[in-house]
Amino acid sequence: MPYLVRLWRDPTRTKYDEQPMSPTRAPLSRDRVLTGAVELADRVGIEGVTIRRLADELDVKPMTIYHHVANKEAIVDGMVDRVFAEIDLPPTDVTWREAMAVRCRSARAVLARHWWAAPLMESRTSPGPATLTHHDAVLGCFRTAGFSVALTAHAYAVLDSYVYGFALQEAGLPATGGEELTDLAEAITADMPDGTYPHLREMTERHFAVDGYDFGDEFDFGLTLLLHGLEAAARAERV
Repeated sequence: MPYLVRLWRDPTRTKYDEQPMSPTRAPLSRDRVLTGAVELADRVGIEGVTIRRLADELDVKPMTIYHHVANKEAIVDGMVDRVFAEIDLPPTDVTWREAMAVRCRSARAVLARHWWAAPLMESRTSPGPATLTHHDAVLGCFRTAGFSVALTAHAYAVLDSYVYGFALQEAGLPATGGEELTDLAEAITADMPDGTYPHLREMTERHFAVDGYDFGDEFDFGLTLLLHGLEAAARAERV
């Protein structure tokens, strides 16, 4: 009978009970939990980040994660803070316009890498240190440039609405440039009945389907318009 005892497997045991931690694997920590969560979200989106799935990714028991983070919301708080930490702060040795251009371009690039993050960036009620540092630096850039408190608030809201909105739109497009966009544009116009949608057809054929077009290039055009407008508002405020 002893061999039967050895062969019997307790159904409550999991692979984590049977596999000791590899000596080369880093011990679980809050940093490792958040790194794993961000990497998982980059692949499957924020909805796919569950405690059980994250535990599978980290090769640990689900309950072990709670030794390092309180709950799913705490994980998302940390993930958002990680994203903010990747965005360049506005440099202090250039004009405010140049500083905001650096910051906004960096934010757009970071949000392109973490396509799930844009709707969450301003949603947290327990912001982390990188989030707070970023907001304070942006506000400080405007205030140091002479913007009033009210205009600073307007400027921040306008620029973030543009950056987050562009990131959301860019992430949702079926194609943004190259042959993929050209093929898509041709397929869409081919399905249009003759004589219909003349302006949409013109834009598609003469702009979107032109060699070298990339939707991402539209970002700088819009950003420049906003910065021009904010500069005019700042001048008017000083009159």
